[in-house]
Amino acid sequence: MAKKMRTADDFLHHLYVHMNELNQFVIFSGLTFREFVSSVGPLQNILLLKNEYEDGSFNMHTQLEFVEAKGIPKFVKRVMDSKGDLCWIDFSDERKLNLLTPQEQAELLYIGHKKEPIRSPFYHQLQNKYVYLSSEEGRFSKIYFRDLEDVAKLVAQLFNNIIQEKERATTFWRRKASSFTPMFTKEMMRNFREDAKDGVLFSMYKIEKPKIAYVMELRSISDDDFPDEIWDDLNSILKKKPDKILETHK
Repeated sequence: MAKKMRTADDFLHHLYVHMNELNQFVIFSGLTFREFVSSVGPLQNILLLKNEYEDGSFNMHTQLEFVEAKGIPKFVKRVMDSKGDLCWIDFSDERKLNLLTPQEQAELLYIGHKKEPIRSPFYHQLQNKYVYLSSEEGRFSKIYFRDLEDVAKLVAQLFNNIIQEKERATTFWRRKASSFTPMFTKEMMRNFREDAKDGVLFSMYKIEKPKIAYVMELRSISDDDFPDEIWDDLNSILKKKPDKILETHK
């Protein structure tokens, strides 16, 4: 009997990643703001470059609103209900915002308007690690990373969070929970860095037999494809043999 071909719905999650090392940004599709926050760990305060947020704070020097680190979980929930663009840069301390020069403030406004920086978007005063720029309705995001090593950590943690959620749902019906949850590591994901320079699709599914495992398939995506178009052609893309396969199991 021929093996049944998996369709998009047979997978737990799909993530498109296209890395631009020279300019230190990554295009993601299939990554929400909530998933980003839960995958990169605690964020610093964030300065909103375009958005309005009535529960945030206001910096008089830049004339921009910001969200303190402790208020980010509430902000995440609010953003989930919004359909507008989301543009922000993180920073360590509000006092450092007051040191920004007129030129630097103009550069931040340019980033919020054009979704690209005039020069490097990493500022000594702010000690920012990210610049986050998402499209309307969050279909895709463009994220600048001070350290591109954080991309491997983000991708690994994103899929590990999905695995943990799946395992919790499974053990709810069992008397005894498993003492071990399979995980992908950032070291595993580093192996995909070269592939990500051309654009890749990560697709993860679960198998139950002969033993429980989570399988990650990687498929190269042509530069001719736009992130939005991938989801329209997903089943066709998945018919192609994976370029690489990675497993983690109990």
